Amino acid sequence: MIKVVTSAERHTSNREWIHSEFSFSFADYDDPSNAHFGLLLAHNDNELKPEQGMHEHPHHDLEIITYVVSGVLKHQDDLGNHADLQAGSVQVMSAGTGIHHSETNPSASEDVRFLQIWLLPDRPGLPPTWDAKFYPREMKFNTMLPVASGKGAEGALELGEDVTIYLSVLETNRELYYPQMEDRRTHIYLISGHLEVGCSEGIFHLQPGDAARIRKSCDLTLKGTSSEGEAEFLLIDLP
Repeated sequence: MIKVVTSAERHTSNREWIHSEFSFSFADYDDPSNAHFGLLLAHNDNELKPEQGMHEHPHHDLEIITYVVSGVLKHQDDLGNHADLQAGSVQVMSAGTGIHHSETNPSASEDVRFLQIWLLPDRPGLPPTWDAKFYPREMKFNTMLPVASGKGAEGALELGEDVTIYLSVLETNRELYYPQMEDRRTHIYLISGHLEVGCSEGIFHLQPGDAARIRKSCDLTLKGTSSEGEAEFLLIDLP
């Protein structure tokens, strides 16, 4: 089964300091029929204004993954971690028994766009951890690069759950094949460009901000279809 959720179907939260598009119930958006997709609780596409931010606040028992699409995102937490995350950086924060953190935009003139993903961990009460890594564009070019994984994928940041997150930048008319297992789910989110998703149920065309939620066995063909530039997308493999 494949369900396409269009950009227009997301919930928009537009404040003076941050613009967010919520793919699932979050903050002021309460929709019990759209609360999660398996272990995936949140998938937010945020644009944070210059010199603004989410000041220190707590989390516990969540796997929080952040991908910086453009700009710079400044991270600080009570574990002593400090980082200016450049575009192309991925951050993984396992909140565990509790962590306080802040995410701010240090630029005086440029917005920062970042995706934030919340997952349930495989078990509660673990010690909190943090890590981040920069992935150059060429590493994602015409391939699916694992950037965060609970399966020990080489070069990927470690997750506390049986989930793998891939990033890809796909040229027009280039195809990637992704075999989905019967007992797994797949979430695809198109960051930019245009993407064709093909499976036994047909061919689906994604535009920026669209997502595909896929369940049961469905071998996927992913094809870049942008008239200009490439298609950048994120794929999450989860139970």
